Amino acid sequence: MTTFLSRFGRGTVLGGAAVCAVVIGLLLWWLLPLGNAQPRGTVVFSTGVNSGVYEKYGELLKNAVDRDLPGVRMTLRASEGSQENVKRVATGKADFTIAAADAVEKYREDDGVGAGSLRGCARLYDDYLQLVVAESSGIYKVADLEGKRVAVGQVGSGVRLIADRLLTRAGLDPEHDLTPVGIGIDKMNEQLKRGKIDAFFWSGGLPTVSVRKLSETFPVRFVPLGDLVDAVRHAGGEGRFYRTAVMPRDAYPAAHNDGTVMTLAVANLLVTRDSLDPDLTEGVTRTVIASRDGIGQQVHAAQKVDLRTAIYTDPLELHDGAQEYYRSVKP
Repeated sequence: MTTFLSRFGRGTVLGGAAVCAVVIGLLLWWLLPLGNAQPRGTVVFSTGVNSGVYEKYGELLKNAVDRDLPGVRMTLRASEGSQENVKRVATGKADFTIAAADAVEKYREDDGVGAGSLRGCARLYDDYLQLVVAESSGIYKVADLEGKRVAVGQVGSGVRLIADRLLTRAGLDPEHDLTPVGIGIDKMNEQLKRGKIDAFFWSGGLPTVSVRKLSETFPVRFVPLGDLVDAVRHAGGEGRFYRTAVMPRDAYPAAHNDGTVMTLAVANLLVTRDSLDPDLTEGVTRTVIASRDGIGQQVHAAQKVDLRTAIYTDPLELHDGAQEYYRSVKP
């Protein structure tokens, strides 16, 4: 061994070891909790409806925060969805939340209380609009919903916002040309199975576990929505946040669709307020990125969280703490 080191050069070996130590240290600094400036305090995270993706994501993120930021106590608070989430953060009733970009924009356009204080931490994953009907239903396009009982989400939900816009673009009055049912995903599945509703709209990551379970126990189809995306996008306002998207066959393999389904998608953002402590916001943002793979094992949509695109939180400016995190990991 001594001879080998003499030939190879002790300096080379030690230098290589030092480089390895630096690399490992940088990786740990990026992935693990913050070092000496650990944030402390209690924060409220507004999630979503029971059985929805927001709820599950919030539960898993709380576990990650408990692990990575031991000085921070995160409590979860259920909500109706994106619209209520945005309002809660803007008015100080919650500190962090997930909300769809269109709901954030609508709150700002409506000049909601505290709208100017909203800040982004990360772009997360996309929600896909899903129109679900029984396989035996005669509903094959949005216009076929006329006169039907349709679950459109609760008043404070993101799906309610998108569904109303889509129905309007299809030439239907959401309040008068059909019977709107204001329930969440926690009740939609059972009511469709029991024949209490004819269809439901849901906006969530792919796959949404409760919808997948429904498709495995009850014959359902997804109605294509792609023909209306351009009309919704060009209607102004928050329409610019929608894009044409494809629901792959393997998202819901038990559904009675021949192949992929065209629909629309909208980005979800991690939202906070400008008054939140920068160290705290940096720590939460770091945990969101570092826990992507772990959360993604149970919330598959979370696998789409990408450091390269996370900074694009339009229509919100990045919070100072989030900016500091992204600067610190910039190559």
